[in-house]
Amino acid sequence: MKTRTRFVTAILAVLVAIAVLFFPLPRRIEFDTRIVTVASIQRPPSVVFDYVTTPAHWPLWHPSSLAVSGSVDHSLDVGEQVTEEFRVAGRRGRVVWTVAARVRPSKWVIAGKIDGRSAGTVTYSLTSTVSGTRFERDFTYRAPSLWFAILNWSVLRARIQSESDTAVLQLKNLVEASPQQ
Repeated sequence: MKTRTRFVTAILAVLVAIAVLFFPLPRRIEFDTRIVTVASIQRPPSVVFDYVTTPAHWPLWHPSSLAVSGSVDHSLDVGEQVTEEFRVAGRRGRVVWTVAARVRPSKWVIAGKIDGRSAGTVTYSLTSTVSGTRFERDFTYRAPSLWFAILNWSVLRARIQSESDTAVLQLKNLVEASPQQ
């Protein structure tokens, strides 16, 4: 009888552990992550803004952006959407981005959804400087479960930061290499 009780207790403990790790966190205790990358780009803010907000350019400068479809050939306005095939920190997927805010040439915000669930937001903030533009890319995403929060803390965040750093450096190089407008 004791063996059976211990077995049932162990099974219940495993089930509780699984529930704690994998079930969605209550909204009030979810963990947000911000990945911020900044570059000084020697081009006017309007040039940088138009380039970075045109989805057809994303696969050229962002290593996580594999392909884009939909409205990709122009700088997107509020409410417009684009679908992006991505590989972030080794994970492949498809996200639908919707433009949530646009103040040309200083701010642009897109909100992503994967399978109808929030996938985070990306905000581009551009400030005019003496030498061109201070470009800031802010990617914010939420850990939907304790398991994801642990994985994010231990592995994902650093990989995503590295990919974002590479992306913004490549953006800087591409925009600065293009002919002056």
